[in-house]
Amino acid sequence: MLVLKNITKVYSEGENRVEALKGIDLSFGDSEFAAILGPSGCGKTTLLNIIGGLDQYTSGDLIIRGKSTKEFREHDWDTYRNHSVGFVFQSYNLIPHQTALANVELALTLSGVSREERRRRAVEALEKVGLGDQLKKKPNQMSGGQMQRVAIARALVNNPEVLLADEPTGALDSETSVQVMEILREISRDRLVIMVTHNPELADAYATRIIRLLDGRVISDSAASQGAQGAQRAQEEGKAGNLETPKTSMSFLTALNLSLNNLLTKKGRTILTAFAGSIGIIGIALILSLSNGVNRYIERVERDTLSSYPLEIRESTVDMTDTLSGLMDLSEGEKVREEGKVYTGSRMTNLLSAWMNGITENDMTSFKAWLERPETGIEQYVSGIQYEYNTPLTLYRIDQEKPLQVNPSTAMEATGVMDMVNMAGMTSGIQSTMMNTTMRRLNVFTPLLDNEQLLQSQYTVLAGRMPKAMDEVVIILNSRNELSDYALYSLGLKDQAELPGLYQRLMRGEPIQSEELVFTYEELMALRFRLLVNTDVFEKKGSLWTDRSGDAEYLKEKLAEAPEIRVVGILRPAAGAVATSMSGGIGYRRELMDFLLEKVNDSEIVREQLADPSTDVFTGHPFTTELQDALSLLDTMEVSDFLTLLEERGLIPAGMIPEAYRPLLTKDLLKQFVGKGTMMLGGSSLKDNLEKMGVSDPDKPAGIDIYPKDFESKNKITELIESYNSSVEEKQRIHYTDYVGLLMNSVTTIVDVISYVLVAFVSISLVVSSIMIGIITYISVLERTKEIGILRAIGASRRDVSRVFNAETLIVGFAAGVMGILVTLLLILVANWILLGLTKIPNMAALPPLAGAALVGISMVLTLIAGLIPSRIASRKDPVVALRTE
Repeated sequence: MLVLKNITKVYSEGENRVEALKGIDLSFGDSEFAAILGPSGCGKTTLLNIIGGLDQYTSGDLIIRGKSTKEFREHDWDTYRNHSVGFVFQSYNLIPHQTALANVELALTLSGVSREERRRRAVEALEKVGLGDQLKKKPNQMSGGQMQRVAIARALVNNPEVLLADEPTGALDSETSVQVMEILREISRDRLVIMVTHNPELADAYATRIIRLLDGRVISDSAASQGAQGAQRAQEEGKAGNLETPKTSMSFLTALNLSLNNLLTKKGRTILTAFAGSIGIIGIALILSLSNGVNRYIERVERDTLSSYPLEIRESTVDMTDTLSGLMDLSEGEKVREEGKVYTGSRMTNLLSAWMNGITENDMTSFKAWLERPETGIEQYVSGIQYEYNTPLTLYRIDQEKPLQVNPSTAMEATGVMDMVNMAGMTSGIQSTMMNTTMRRLNVFTPLLDNEQLLQSQYTVLAGRMPKAMDEVVIILNSRNELSDYALYSLGLKDQAELPGLYQRLMRGEPIQSEELVFTYEELMALRFRLLVNTDVFEKKGSLWTDRSGDAEYLKEKLAEAPEIRVVGILRPAAGAVATSMSGGIGYRRELMDFLLEKVNDSEIVREQLADPSTDVFTGHPFTTELQDALSLLDTMEVSDFLTLLEERGLIPAGMIPEAYRPLLTKDLLKQFVGKGTMMLGGSSLKDNLEKMGVSDPDKPAGIDIYPKDFESKNKITELIESYNSSVEEKQRIHYTDYVGLLMNSVTTIVDVISYVLVAFVSISLVVSSIMIGIITYISVLERTKEIGILRAIGASRRDVSRVFNAETLIVGFAAGVMGILVTLLLILVANWILLGLTKIPNMAALPPLAGAALVGISMVLTLIAGLIPSRIASRKDPVVALRTE
């Protein structure tokens, strides 16, 4: 089985040289009980360690089953110890934080035995030594004899060929010593047992062979001839046998279990270590929570703001950039000026030029067709697209003494403000555009976004439900459950007859006390409206059509037949909604406008007008299209006033005769002037008639509102629009108004930069805690030195030992990370409560789950790195020295 040829062992330290073994020649058979006797320091334990592979000889050769070990590498010795050798030590060398069963199982885990088989064999081994009822006890709960029997069971569980016992009875009483020796003799019946002892009586009583050492040499061998025969048999068996066995390897779960049990024996220190490591995690997690919460709030503000201020595209668009450039004198550039002289700027001229030239016409038909093509890819960036038409949505209440037009609202007309606007005379293009925009926003009825998800996130349903059909609308309150007085006057819930008096008192600077009215949800949901199709006010008499909108009886008759619009719900902005797509009033579905357009465009009067576009259906005469017909309606005074206005604006020189200034009159100036004369003709053009009838082409909206999902999406949409503009002719290019573009969109970047800086500072504490954990791991290595020796003795490799301590640092890192996240979550509750009181913003701090998981992972990685050096030190420890450590 084993042959030792001229084995020597020399220990060197500096110049000192100690020869522990001097030319040992021994051979052992497959099954015998050999006892090695000798005084202390004669080399008994050294010889046993060399036979067991714990220590390596300096010269000579150890032959195992006929194979020389001269070329053995580290992992070969590990495999040999695990599969072929079992150790029994004087001091038992059990791992204190493991149960008896776990101690015995440990050797099997290195062999790759399955859990079920491992458990079965360990129980069987303990039962063999009479400890079948002590499986769950730990070493400190057992007697010395019981612990030694556990050590024997551990040595036998792998069914080794050689059992090495180093003073197995040295710490036992006589009775227990006899019990242990009986077990060893029984074992020697089918395997080789080599025992080192100081007790010659026990050796004589139980051993079949006694070898005596003195000063590192064999001085006697009671069975030398038998040993030679055994050596010959060993060499013959070695030729036929195979020493190759699977490599040993400790599973990571086993390493985790060992480290976890060790940490549980030091709960106080483990908790304090984990808490110290968690401080940096807490700091970073809090910063990330606040950063995430602020960014989420910013995103919500962006989303809600974008739903209130979309990208607007109108048939006639005012270029606000040019106007602002004129105001800020940005177009002057850098000019060289001489010192000592004063120069004039052209800010006024630039501003007037921007006003006069800032209105552009958009090709809405082509752009709408482009928007609705799937290949544009714009759908992924928008939360909704709304189309607006010049067709007025005319709605009445008929449950009062006389029908009341609630939309378009007549409240402003009732104050008399519009009369003053009309008295002001001709308005410029930009003034007209701004007036139209203002009046459009004053309408009480506004379309709802098609995005149901966005609406549900922005509004809370207080009563009823969201509209689902064309004839259903909802009333939208503000966050204080209020409906504006303008909406109340418009809807007839307050008497419009009060408005002129209120306006006059305001003009005189008199204080006004507004009476607060209270309505129940049921009262508001009982409101009903009638949709008047715009063409229904025209009646055909003979071959001509007449406008009957001023005929109260006729209007009443038509309204009685008109479709009814019902209020089906009451909404309020959801808690935390910064902005909403509607600021209050009544919201209707897009299908209502689609229905109205279809009715108007399919009406008899519209079909008749379009069939003969050159003849006015109201007069039967051809349309007046000549410029001079319009000019003939303007008297000399009006022409003079117009020319004076042009002179004041600096568009023509003062005092010029008509022949001189006529070439200076641009087409746009003439359009403004002639527009007044055209209005005086009273529907004298096809366009005027169609507008009067409310005709709109569904493919040519008057306005398009594009609602981006967020700022990034808005940028993508503008890029797509610019791409569209570059692919079409100049006249088809789209000019849009981007109100949100005027806002600063760098707030998120600023928050992120601040967060990164804070995280960098807090990360210093992570580094410090990692160094501390590395030191504590090194202390653990020192404390577990004997355990390292035990693991090496049962076949654990250096890598396995390193893995045990790496597992310990991972557990500490995991505990620190989890503790840090849990503490952070508790602190977030407090922080949110404080921030709610300060900012009125709920849930400002929120830790993203992925960030929490990542921080736990970072904590584990940092502690693993911190423990690499201590774990490497542990793996490099000499197992013989480690086993001697107390």
